[in-house]
Amino acid sequence: MPWTVRLQLRALEAGVDATQRRDGTINRFLFSLLVDRQAPANPARPDALGVRSVDVTVDASTGVRARVYFSAPTAAETKPSPRPVIVYFHGGGFTYFSAATRPYDALCRTICRETGAVVVSKRLCRLPPEIPVRADLARCFLAGDSAGANIAHHGAQRWTAAATPPPIRLAGLLLLATYFGGVDRTESELALEGVAPIVNLRRSDFWWKAFLPEGADRNHPAAHVTGEAGPEPELPEAFPPAMVVVGGLDPLQDCGRQYAAMLRRKGREVRVVEFPEAVHAFYFFPVLPDTGKLVAEIKAFVESTAPEPIA
Repeated sequence: MPWTVRLQLRALEAGVDATQRRDGTINRFLFSLLVDRQAPANPARPDALGVRSVDVTVDASTGVRARVYFSAPTAAETKPSPRPVIVYFHGGGFTYFSAATRPYDALCRTICRETGAVVVSKRLCRLPPEIPVRADLARCFLAGDSAGANIAHHGAQRWTAAATPPPIRLAGLLLLATYFGGVDRTESELALEGVAPIVNLRRSDFWWKAFLPEGADRNHPAAHVTGEAGPEPELPEAFPPAMVVVGGLDPLQDCGRQYAAMLRRKGREVRVVEFPEAVHAFYFFPVLPDTGKLVAEIKAFVESTAPEPIA
């Protein structure tokens, strides 16, 4: 791993530790000063990748916002086809980061460029009228990393269980470094304790305590979804195919494999993509070869849902 990446990982760890209060809250102002650099949206002109972005308000009453990424049709596209939609939930232990955090902004821009999709980062929302592309609402994906992957799973479960089917069809789940949990520690959590960057038992316990209802443990259904400590979740028939990304140096790797095994037991289609040398949040760093390989895997998964051409 390049020394520059090691240095950035150490800085991230220091920023996380310095901003966790003993009462279970986060000093977000200090975290923004130390670590969380923000990237502005660029609604007027495309960036070097040909991607534009615009910030939109999802819910004015709660202040929830999203950032939408899109690339304009090329000159060769005389009749542009509708674009798939990828709704991306960022990670951060349910407590850190935002859609504007620089590594997430860069990742979503790259996914937008490589897949041709409209990428909605943060929360699902209506596409604003100033976006000059058509969205294919039959090819919508929920995606996320770490805690965001947890949110994407639960979102897909609730979405496909709705009594009245939404007008948008879920075509797939893209889950990176899935953050699920349980009272019992996994083998990978124990084996990589004190070795792997970012995720360790102390930080993970802090994040779960901050996220879960008061008095709940890590076997709560919001954290534990793979059935080892209780009933497996009910998955509706419409629950979509999934791609689960696992890093071989990530303490959460066993959680990802257990999740994939649960999907298979339920008869769901799942593809596990493993990067043996990848740490948690490796996709923060474009310099790492695995980041480029990951984007290529995402592109292939999205393209696998494209309708067959009419002969």
